[in-house]
Amino acid sequence: MTSLLHRWPGALALATLLLPAAHAEPPPARLVPEKSQIVFVSKQMGVPVEGSFRKFDARIAFDPKKPEGGSVALQIDTASAAFGIPMTDAELPKAPWFDAAHFPQAGFQTTAIKAFGDGRFEMAGKLTLKGIARPLTVPVTIAPAANGQSVASGSFVLQRIDYKVGDGEWTDTSVIANDVQVRFKLVVDGLGAP
Repeated sequence: MTSLLHRWPGALALATLLLPAAHAEPPPARLVPEKSQIVFVSKQMGVPVEGSFRKFDARIAFDPKKPEGGSVALQIDTASAAFGIPMTDAELPKAPWFDAAHFPQAGFQTTAIKAFGDGRFEMAGKLTLKGIARPLTVPVTIAPAANGQSVASGSFVLQRIDYKVGDGEWTDTSVIANDVQVRFKLVVDGLGAP
């Protein structure tokens, strides 16, 4: 007896489309860069100084209701770092700092995502900066925003010397502190409610 699938090969394709995928990737969401920000705060001679990255993007495949199967990959244009002070901004892309000629991109790639309820998550992964990759765990809060968008925000502290940012004579942490606070607010389309 010939089955329907043998008589009509298209039936197999149709059945595949209709069956729910057991391990389907979450649909990709889209970062809205013009509404997002990544800020870094360092202390120079004990005084906090705030800068930001002006160019960055992300690949986001993450369902807040099933975070374990999701992934986030953030790419940052290191030449876009700026404090808003022309003389200082001209130095940031140079070798002692971000060395944008050799390392044009910094990035964070998740390896695991955990949910803690109320829109709170923990994203573990690797931060790569100046070719140095180190593990990093970032607390993230996701909240609904206007027009069906979501806002992912959080902050963490990293040690700039670990990534050779401020190398050579700039390793003196009494002039520029080792700790750098990073704050982010990423506006995302298509993420879904947490």
